[in-house]
Amino acid sequence: MDSLSKIHTLDITVDESAIDMNGHVNNVAYVQWMQDVAISHYEALDWKEKTQELGATWVAHSHCIEYKRPAFAGDELTIRTWIATMERAKTTRRYEIWKEDLLIAEGHTIWVFVDATTGRPKRFPSGFHDLAAAPDDSADSTTAA
Repeated sequence: MDSLSKIHTLDITVDESAIDMNGHVNNVAYVQWMQDVAISHYEALDWKEKTQELGATWVAHSHCIEYKRPAFAGDELTIRTWIATMERAKTTRRYEIWKEDLLIAEGHTIWVFVDATTGRPKRFPSGFHDLAAAPDDSADSTTAA
């Protein structure tokens, strides 16, 4: 497993608890999956220890999701994420959610790097910028279960 992969993937099976009264995945589940894959990527990049050493943490500034097709209980999904931009103290993380070869949703989150004590934005240390990249066919991927 390449811990510095530019694209990170997480495979999931849609649980019955994610289904809403309309019979498909509830909107809130997508936000949860976006956070889950972001944390998985964060851990794969070994950012947790680095972030704690710096006395910092991450907070979500905003989420945006575009739903393309519904997902249902039992569906096998692959969630892809990558860091699209990094500037000063914030990143834009992009997501794609796939069911086989069908894109069912895509979105992004703006994450802010903040001082854990004051909650104020904190500039990224050198080296963090090297981890940002848009997806491409040559990028490594990491799958977690």
